[in-house]
Amino acid sequence: MKQEIKYIEKMNGLNHDGEAWIGLVSFSKSGKTLYFNGKAFQSAGSNRNPGNYFDIETGELYWISGVKKNMQDRHIYGKGLIKIEKRILNEYLKIVNRKILPKNQYEIVNLINDYPIERIKEIENEKYSNKFDEKLFFKNPKELKIDELEYLIEQLISDEKVAKFNKTRRLIRKKRNELERELNFRLLKNDK
Repeated sequence: MKQEIKYIEKMNGLNHDGEAWIGLVSFSKSGKTLYFNGKAFQSAGSNRNPGNYFDIETGELYWISGVKKNMQDRHIYGKGLIKIEKRILNEYLKIVNRKILPKNQYEIVNLINDYPIERIKEIENEKYSNKFDEKLFFKNPKELKIDELEYLIEQLISDEKVAKFNKTRRLIRKKRNELERELNFRLLKNDK
């Protein structure tokens, strides 16, 4: 497995203060899946923004990039300690041409070195097995039952999180809003 030292930051809104690490990232054979600290990531970005990734299991967004020699990996307005993996500390110090790290910016930690390959394969290859029919996506919202509306909304929320392109996200959001309006209408109607 190919490995590289990378900067990894959990995206935390617009504050740039999410948990951050510098550690050894492993790549799958295809290079499309990255493994780090017991997690697996796939690209959520485009050619214009290649550093955006999402955790395959949780859908949480991360920024993953090469480390900078000037040690300015965090966003200019970002804050918080960067955890650095103990096993790569000496190699990282060579990259940044330092003998020691500033203690007010870095914390040396041990990270999980196991790759959840089998667990991720199961998720990626999971067969669609649900009590709902795939044809639900093509029905008029007025024809759907409440539990079907809730199921579709949940599916669209997770699809929206991992959509690679803005246009796709907008289309998903539009469909989700339409279903949410119908669900809210039905719930209000049932309360009367």
